[in-house]
Amino acid sequence: MGGERLAWTENGEERTALWRSETGAAAPRRVVVADDATRADDAYRMACEGTALLWRGDFQNARQLLTAMARRADRTPRRKRRGRDRVEPSQVQAFHLYRQARAQRARTLGMLLIPLDAGHVVPLRRAPDVREACAEAYGPDGGPYVTSLRELLGVVGAHEWRAKGVEIPALAGARIHPHYGVFSPIRGEYVDLVADAPLPSTTLAYDVGTGTGVLSAVLARRGVERVVATDQDPRALACARDNVARLGLAGRVDVVEADLFPPDGRAPLIVCNPPWLPGRPASPLEHAVYDPDSRMLHGFLNGLPGRLEPGGEGWLVLSDLAEHLGLRTRAALLDAFAAAGLTVLDRLDIKPRHPRASDPDDPLHAARAAETTSLWRLSPT
Repeated sequence: MGGERLAWTENGEERTALWRSETGAAAPRRVVVADDATRADDAYRMACEGTALLWRGDFQNARQLLTAMARRADRTPRRKRRGRDRVEPSQVQAFHLYRQARAQRARTLGMLLIPLDAGHVVPLRRAPDVREACAEAYGPDGGPYVTSLRELLGVVGAHEWRAKGVEIPALAGARIHPHYGVFSPIRGEYVDLVADAPLPSTTLAYDVGTGTGVLSAVLARRGVERVVATDQDPRALACARDNVARLGLAGRVDVVEADLFPPDGRAPLIVCNPPWLPGRPASPLEHAVYDPDSRMLHGFLNGLPGRLEPGGEGWLVLSDLAEHLGLRTRAALLDAFAAAGLTVLDRLDIKPRHPRASDPDDPLHAARAAETTSLWRLSPT
């Protein structure tokens, strides 16, 4: 759980509590007690100024207050230059401004705090039972602590997704159950690509960076006799093993801890769906989206020739969103293939189906609308 503590004054007494943040946020330095009498305007102003509010009122009222604070954050006007000298930001500038705005929004809304007693119990009126959800996300009970309401609601939402699961058409409607902190396969385009690409062999495949295990399951259901799924995140490893067992594939899919490739051996098919955007994650939960310095991408490409059997293929599943955002060029990607000694055998493409691709109000609409996800079939030169 970590050892950072939160400090505040309540009823004239100095108090402290263990601070928990899965996003890696530091404990707020200024904390005041808030309750049902706290006005949304005052709460939002204090949060913007860096003062956290430790909630002592009704839990459902805290949720309403968070919603009101979110409305205020979302309607804050951006300053715009007027006149003919106004310069629109480039796509890459727009992306960085978008990330900054989202980070600031998260920091502000994260200032509404909720106490939890031992056993992951919220000691507030009308509080839900979050014990199972918190145990899944945080592990065994470690005593009382404080976390942000926004994070707690995310933990509860992740628990609900885990219980319900995500239907995967490529698995004949079977469901994948994502664990907290593991990227959910709600965008099915990359799964469909792996489900449709022609298999070079059905004897063995490696699934590098397996996450939920969805691609391993698809390969096994397609007839691959043995799949070795790798990941280095303990949550992903537990999630993949859980899903493989649920689907009755534990005898054909081995989930092993590894940084990229299995410790030894070669395979006729190696699949990798790395994070699609080069950049530094703002929190541990963003590691599935951002690949610092494209480490995983280049590690996969550079290691691929030495891990493929003769005549084998590497499948790189990658969106070109980074190209449309100005974060990477197509030439740079092709140069990375060549530098690794790889030849492109074929490329299968699919367009996004998620709602933001057709939302003109999305700040990144132009890039999202142009996005294509590709499965690159690669072979050593």
